[in-house]
Amino acid sequence: MKAHLCMITALMMAAGPALAQPGGAQQRPGNQARPNQPSRPAQRPPQQQQRPPQQRPPQQQPPQQQRPPQQQRPPQHQQRPPQQQQRPPQQSQRPPQQRPPQQRPPHQTVRPPVHRPGAGRPPHFRPQPAPPFYYPRGYRYRRWSAGFLLPGIFLSYSYIYSNYAALGLGPPPPGYYWVRYGPDLLLVEWRTRRIVDVVYGAFY
Repeated sequence: MKAHLCMITALMMAAGPALAQPGGAQQRPGNQARPNQPSRPAQRPPQQQQRPPQQRPPQQQPPQQQRPPQQQRPPQHQQRPPQQQQRPPQQSQRPPQQRPPQQRPPHQTVRPPVHRPGAGRPPHFRPQPAPPFYYPRGYRYRRWSAGFLLPGIFLSYSYIYSNYAALGLGPPPPGYYWVRYGPDLLLVEWRTRRIVDVVYGAFY
């Protein structure tokens, strides 16, 4: 107790002269100087401990097996010459193919059957133009009919007519001939000179 009282008395004695000064500036409680705080030591960042590099032991590679040296083949003295196949130049444009003309068979006229004596003019009969007819001396046009005998002068090759197929007539029977007499055509038996058929108006 005495110690406490002594301390309080000492403090009051120290503060008395300051309170006795007139016009003394009263220190605001906000301006009271703070007691000096002890400075804290600056904290250094922790130093990272550097690890020493790890040294790996060298990897021992297995020894490579040495291949035996390859035996060198002797050079071939016989060298084949390069085969040059020369192909003929291909023609890009083909020549036009010429086809041979088609040969048509000749027109075969169907020959009518043998003309029968007394058959007269056939249905497919066609009159034909003919050169003028010259009668022998002493003869003129006469309208003959079947059954009469033709004079022998008309049985020569100058009056025998062989182009009867153009008229649409058939060939005469064996031993008979077609004979022209003016504009008419007569079928005559050669041996007897008898007229067996007459085609009137055969020529114009």
